[in-house]
Amino acid sequence: MKSMMLTDLKKLEIQDSPIPKFGKDEVLIRVKACGICGSDVHGYDGSSGRRIPPLIMGHEAAGLIEKCGSAVKGFNKGDRVTFDSTVYCGQCSYCDNGQVNLCDNRMVLGVSCDDYRRNGAFAEFVTVPAHILYKLPDTFPFEHAAMIEAVSVAVHAVGRISFNRGDTSLVVGAGMIGLLLIQAIRAAGCREIIAVDIDNDRLKLAQELGATQVVNSNKEDALDFILNETEGQGVDKSFEVVGSTPTIEIAVHSVRKGGSVVMVGNLAPKVELPLQSVVTREISLFGTCASAGEYPKCIELMINGAIQVDPLISAKAPIDEGPEWFDRLYKREPSLMKVILQP
Repeated sequence: MKSMMLTDLKKLEIQDSPIPKFGKDEVLIRVKACGICGSDVHGYDGSSGRRIPPLIMGHEAAGLIEKCGSAVKGFNKGDRVTFDSTVYCGQCSYCDNGQVNLCDNRMVLGVSCDDYRRNGAFAEFVTVPAHILYKLPDTFPFEHAAMIEAVSVAVHAVGRISFNRGDTSLVVGAGMIGLLLIQAIRAAGCREIIAVDIDNDRLKLAQELGATQVVNSNKEDALDFILNETEGQGVDKSFEVVGSTPTIEIAVHSVRKGGSVVMVGNLAPKVELPLQSVVTREISLFGTCASAGEYPKCIELMINGAIQVDPLISAKAPIDEGPEWFDRLYKREPSLMKVILQP
């Protein structure tokens, strides 16, 4: 089969690879679309330690079932499916509690680290356990299905807290997940949403997708802007979607006393936290990781138009062009968002 292999740091090659084997509880999927995730772009230079070559990356995907293992039930050849990026065991205490994203034996498709290696979907075929599969409606485009994993991250993050009528929210970072978060927050019933970023094009898109106010923190003091918009009180909820000290400071200082901060960004292993602001103002901090069964809800939100992904897809390209698109994304080409590869 044709695959895009990470053969060395920052080196991707189109290769002929063996079709992956599958067990009795697994399915072989013919990949129709696979999105390039920001974690792949950040990780393929070795900085994250989670993309150790050789590896076929790719975990945001959808396709057609080619073959089913002997013990697989409820799925058949030809079914249109997508799948969770998290391969969870289904047997540990976290899985029993529905917290599959925290599974003790968790693996992620297209990731290799010190603990495991699991080839992903930048290839014609990929093997996944049947218990992480989700069927797709007949009219649901495969390129949209390749976005469900990213949508689920946003929907899961929003689900970490509850909203009250009249709440105001802040999203710090208007990249892919931030733009999906804005839509998920609106779908949860919050109507006043402020978006902060340093890119005017992303802020414009944030407004088109539901942000009621935007501020470029490179050109204006974001904290002053937010406090002015909220009569000096701060927002009720804030979502930090970058993972750096400056953006975490904005997210914490911009929330009102007794408010909540959801930490989504995961750029750096360590950051500084404004501890006294958290403690003396009794701020609640919530971590959020991946998703835990939100795929059906995401499909519903996408079908009814509450979450739109078309505006976020910059390009659809054959897998042969994958290395070039990775390079363009890595160099942070302006206005370039999601790229969907089609093996």
